[in-house]
Amino acid sequence: MTPTLDTRPSTVGLSPTVEKHAPLHAYDAGLLLLRLALGFLLVGHGTQKLFGWFGGGGLEGTGQFFELSGFPSGKTLALVAGLTETLGGLGLALGLLTPLAGAAVFGTMLNAMAVNWSGGFFMMDQDGGVELDVLVAAAAAGLALTGPGRIAADRFLPVLRTHRLAYGVAAVVLGAVTASAVLLVRN
Repeated sequence: MTPTLDTRPSTVGLSPTVEKHAPLHAYDAGLLLLRLALGFLLVGHGTQKLFGWFGGGGLEGTGQFFELSGFPSGKTLALVAGLTETLGGLGLALGLLTPLAGAAVFGTMLNAMAVNWSGGFFMMDQDGGVELDVLVAAAAAGLALTGPGRIAADRFLPVLRTHRLAYGVAAVVLGAVTASAVLLVRN
């Protein structure tokens, strides 16, 4: 028998009762920290768009920005973006419907990259950049692919209790397709 590096006891195939009482691992805590940080960062961005909180433009100001960026119906798009960031962020923070929450954030960040691309790559470039957008998109896609860990609301949902890679892949594809559809209407 060949020794492996992973010495953790496997809970695959055990009853849900045994899985529920399996010891938590460092990656569960790490995923929780990542979900909380990313999720609440996005809730803040979403509420800036929706309500003008934290120095945001609200629906009016964000809508005007979207129209100047080439999107039609700026106020409607501001509502969609604000709801997507707020609800997607809450979903990530809570670990609730994590693949879909990750897909929502991923798609929104693809659109943000398209808008901010002219500012260069790094945030310290003259007109900002896409550096943070890329990081948030990658983290959201990563969470959609890996799942939320065991410290998450998804643990109480029978379908998502044991995350499957296929759920994450389908969610990331959904986010990319949706983002592409939105970008097609941009002038």
